[in-house]
Parts: sequence; C-alpha cells; structure tokens
Amino acid sequence: MTAPGTAPDNDIPAGDDGTPRSSRRVRHWLAGAGVTALAAVLGITLAVRGGATPACAAPPTGNAVHKGTASFYDAGRSGGNCSFPGPPADRLYVALGASQYSGSAACGSYLEVTGPKGKVRVMVMDQCGGCGPSKIDLSTEAFTRIADRSQGIARVTYRAVVNPPLDGGLTFRMKGGASKYWFAVQVGNHGNPLRSVEAKGPGGGFRKAARQSDNHWTIEGGIGPGPYSIRVTDVYGRQATATGIRMVTKQVQRSTAALASASPTPSSSPSAPPSPTIAPAPTPTESVAPTATVEALAGAAAPLDRPRC
Repeated sequence: MTAPGTAPDNDIPAGDDGTPRSSRRVRHWLAGAGVTALAAVLGITLAVRGGATPACAAPPTGNAVHKGTASFYDAGRSGGNCSFPGPPADRLYVALGASQYSGSAACGSYLEVTGPKGKVRVMVMDQCGGCGPSKIDLSTEAFTRIADRSQGIARVTYRAVVNPPLDGGLTFRMKGGASKYWFAVQVGNHGNPLRSVEAKGPGGGFRKAARQSDNHWTIEGGIGPGPYSIRVTDVYGRQATATGIRMVTKQVQRSTAALASASPTPSSSPSAPPSPTIAPAPTPTESVAPTATVEALAGAAAPLDRPRC
C-alpha cells in the first residue's frame, strides 16, 4: 500500500516580534494563546499523518465524473484496508484517498477509470495514505489497461459504476472474535456503496449496525447466537435481506440476495468485462446457502443522504 504522505515540517509556533507588552498579564495571555494555537496546529497535523477520515467525506457515487491522476501498486494477497479475504480474482482493484475512502464507506464499490489507452472497471479495496482527493492508486494490472506502466503516473477520469453486474449474491463474513455477545460482520459482493446494515436473531427485531473503519459492521452487546437475518441497504436505496447467516467466524457465507444486477450472459453482452468477485471460490467449509429476499427501493443514480462538501 502506498505509504502515507509526510506533512511539511512547518508546525512552528509564532515567535515574539518585539512589540512592547504593557504588563506581565498581557505577556502571560499571549503565551497561553500561543500554546493553544500550537496545540491546534499539532492536532491537525497528527490527524493528517494518521490518515483520519476528513469531516466531509463520501465515496464516488452517481454520475459525477472525477478528474485526477493515477499511480499503481501491488497489494499481493492482501485484501487491503477493506479487510477482504483477498484481492478480486481478476486483480483489478483501486485504493482511494481518505476523503473518498470515507472510513471504509467506499469498500466493495466499483469505479470505471479512463486513461490514455482505454477504460477499466476496478473494485475499491484499499485506502491510499498518500493520495489527495484527485489521486487514485490502481493495481498494476488495472493501470496497464489504461496507460503505459513506464509512465508511472497517468492523467485519468473516473466515475462510479452504478448497479454493476456481479457474479452471485451478497456474501457475509463474521469477524474473528465475533460471538453472540458481539456481532461483527463484513458484507461483500454488493457493488454499490452501502448506506446501512441491520441484523436480527431469532425472535428479535432488526438492530442497526455501526460501520467500522476496517469495513466491518458491529452491534455492541450482540444479538444472540444466530442464525441471523441481515438487511443491507445501499446509497441508492436498493435493499436486500438474507436469512440463515450463521455465527461462524472467518468464513465466507454466500447468499442469493443481491443489490446489483446479475452478470450478463456472453450472448447478451459479448464485450462485457469479466466480473470481479470479492470472495475466493467456496471450499467445503464455506458451502453455505442462506435464503434471501430482495427489495429494490430505488434505482436512481442519485445517492441518498450524500454529504454536501
């Protein structure tokens, strides 16, 4: 992953410019003000260096076209800051700066990136610590689709892919340490950025989960041993509910519930690009088939509750 950018060493408190002070009290007041100002500057600097989510942040959505530059990197077998089990099978992924990564809100969504040589569809998998709001970091495989690798950095435009066609339905993966007393799940293969995740156990009502920066959704106190029903809503209002999700940690559980459309068949779209998947091929320990219900609340390209920056 790209190393976080280093902030300039300009956090120097203002010195005395020689202006006469009328009293010791004034000098003390000015000294206190200087300390306060220095603390504020240091606080801002530490936030930037620590990769904190900006106050006004949101993933790319809708039809907005963003202009910027792209570099490239290799995440290896890692699933990035989004904590996925691994990169997508086609290794076409992207890391976004803090404002667009938005505390993991962009995880699992897709962008169409256009460069000098063409277009590529990539899945958001990572946060780029050294990327500003107009810089993205593509996988090496994705970068070579849109520019010559020898360039190092290329000018690009990119936009969200709304309702991208995907293989299969939503996937669910309980975090290590989750239990009936602490619910923590990762939702995968959803396509659009997620707005909310709710879950309930047998005999209970739906409770809203809190999004965490590592792309897990948690409910403090837990909701019992399961099995669970999990209701997922994306930023456009599309909603799907999967049932029969078990409390089995670190395993991918697949469902038939889907927020985005199914992948087109080759006959209906010969030029359709291969569809990335978040989870690796199922193993005998991962053969789970929860039931599901799906409800499309809205299909518009205008996201709900988008922050105004």
